[in-house]
Amino acid sequence: IHLATENEQYLSELPAQAGCFKETQIVEFIFLLSEKWHLDHLARYQAVELLERFMIKQVEQICKSSRENDRSHERGEGSSWSSLSNQICDTFVLRLVTCIQLASKFSLHYNIVKSDTALKFLQSLKYSYTKQELLESELVVLKTLHFQINVSTPLAYVELLLEVLGHNGCLLPAKPLHQMCIQLLDFSYLTRDAIYDTLLKIAIENSTPSRLQVAKFLTVKEDFMLLAVGIISTSVFILNPEHWKQVLEHLNSITGITSQSILEFSYAVLKHITGSTTP
Repeated sequence: IHLATENEQYLSELPAQAGCFKETQIVEFIFLLSEKWHLDHLARYQAVELLERFMIKQVEQICKSSRENDRSHERGEGSSWSSLSNQICDTFVLRLVTCIQLASKFSLHYNIVKSDTALKFLQSLKYSYTKQELLESELVVLKTLHFQINVSTPLAYVELLLEVLGHNGCLLPAKPLHQMCIQLLDFSYLTRDAIYDTLLKIAIENSTPSRLQVAKFLTVKEDFMLLAVGIISTSVFILNPEHWKQVLEHLNSITGITSQSILEFSYAVLKHITGSTTP
């Protein structure tokens, strides 16, 4: 109930720019760096969500500041946007590394990404940051997010729903199912746009959605509960297809998400896994 309420609250306050910083290259960068530093999946997902939320707030703040500064200048808009772009690009990798550091500190007290490790990596990319600048970057992220860095990730929804399914009597192999869910969650992060593009076209029964339909679909793309039930459904279909319909009914009963919506999500994921258009 707590996660469902949190999810609904997040969706009701969703900024129009949500998802802009979850492009495949950014997510892949975070995943690879998390692997390099031996972080678990929770930390990598949390880093993605932290970076996304921080960048959106930072862009909003800089835009607001630029508009106020350039209001009296007829040609100020162009220069302010150029300055904005440079400001974001110049610090983006630093902020990305900072978000991974914060995620590691929050979820893995025994495996924190230390400043020396982060600096060594940044230096390998020819950046010349100091420990002080790294610390200041952490403070910038923390203050921008009002120190609210304990953001839920889709993995929390998946794991809780798996526990509820087990409690409700769905006798499924827990470890293989959990591992498959993580693999598919990774896949969904890395092919996010393709999966949701397919899902949108299924929902509107049209291969060319309008801009308004794309905008309204944003809440679907950011719905962690839908993502979690879709990932579990797809995992069960792959590992234990004979139990799939039963699990589908249970997920519908637990979350209130229709079986049709879960089925369509599973189809969209499977379509991009197999590269097939067969229903």
